[in-house]
Amino acid sequence: MRPLYVLLIYLVAPLVIAHEAWKALFNPEYRGRLWQRLGFVQHAVRPGSVWIHAVSVGEVQAAAGLVSELQRRYPTLPIVLTTVTPTGAQRARSLFKEGVQICYLPYDLPGSVGRFLDRISPQTVVILETEIWPTLYHQLGQRRIPLLLGSARVSTRSVDRYRRMASLFRDTLSHGILIGAQTPADAERFRAIGAAPGRVQVTGNIKYDLAIPAETVEAGRALRQQWGAGRPVWIAGSTHEGEEEAALAAHAAVRARHPDTLLLLVPRHPQRFDAVRALLRKRGVPHVQRSSGTVPAPGDAVFLIDTLGELQMFYAAADIAFVAGSLVPIGGHSLLEPAVLGLPMLSGPHTHNSQDIADMFEHAGALRIVRSQEELGYRLIEWISDPERARATGALGCEAVAANRGAVDRLVAMIEPLLRTSA
Repeated sequence: MRPLYVLLIYLVAPLVIAHEAWKALFNPEYRGRLWQRLGFVQHAVRPGSVWIHAVSVGEVQAAAGLVSELQRRYPTLPIVLTTVTPTGAQRARSLFKEGVQICYLPYDLPGSVGRFLDRISPQTVVILETEIWPTLYHQLGQRRIPLLLGSARVSTRSVDRYRRMASLFRDTLSHGILIGAQTPADAERFRAIGAAPGRVQVTGNIKYDLAIPAETVEAGRALRQQWGAGRPVWIAGSTHEGEEEAALAAHAAVRARHPDTLLLLVPRHPQRFDAVRALLRKRGVPHVQRSSGTVPAPGDAVFLIDTLGELQMFYAAADIAFVAGSLVPIGGHSLLEPAVLGLPMLSGPHTHNSQDIADMFEHAGALRIVRSQEELGYRLIEWISDPERARATGALGCEAVAANRGAVDRLVAMIEPLLRTSA
């Protein structure tokens, strides 16, 4: 089965590479990525690194606690972190500065994977969430490099797909891979698709170990003081096309009841900043842009956050969070940042990217699901009109996160024997 997989990858590769090159022509964020995805990354500072893979922004953020704990216990240990998306790479650079080598994951082609492994020479590999790459796993097995799938999950839908390709995934998972599953159900699904039963443990979800730096919280609160401490502020975080219109309609309803309310509007992708600016101008909404360096005046209804890497700070400056990517069928973005900060949360119904987390917060009473712009406006008015109730709702989210922490320590406990063995 694996030779057929490799053949298919080679057949698809020219189209993928051409598409990547095309994107790089028009989007500076993609320039240089293709070369790295072909395996031509910078050599690690020295052999024996721990390589951690985090596919995008949410996983990169989740990796912060793991990286910090490894650096605390092993100050001289070189760490390499890979991601797939430009936004993930940007977030990684913001979080880790010079202490971690950041690059892109290679394509699952034998040559690309081989070049990458030759250049970073890892002693141990940790892949967060669940990314199953047969060529990569095969080469790690050949080179006797230990691999741990951390905070790993498999949906019921994925199990059915993997079972149809049973021989490939049993071969892929049979190289002595360790799995730290998020839940007992995930652990059982990994066993069902071929993972060695004795090498699967339940460690929990590393995302719950999120820690927002105190300086980020302080900076958000300082901004809030500049706008007026008594002014109601809500944030629409990581919006997609169609959600800005819904947020502005809800905001109009809110301001009809609470005229001084400020909306922090944070589009997910920087390439859409111009379109959102144009929408605000078309609607005649009084607004100011973060990139201008100007502070919102009392008459400004919207503060457009057209910069990168500041979402946590602006969550810290808000009273209520609407977490976007959920009124449209994107799957929802991270609910954990606003929960850690004690914000009452609103989300659309499309939360399948982290359905278990959304369900947990909803069950705890920290999250309300809204299905329209009208319902969004109604819930905002409800909480803005009763700040004490809103704060109590936000506190429930904090408590739910605290009850689920500990995955970082459990993962490090799985990694440490691999470091000793590899050494």
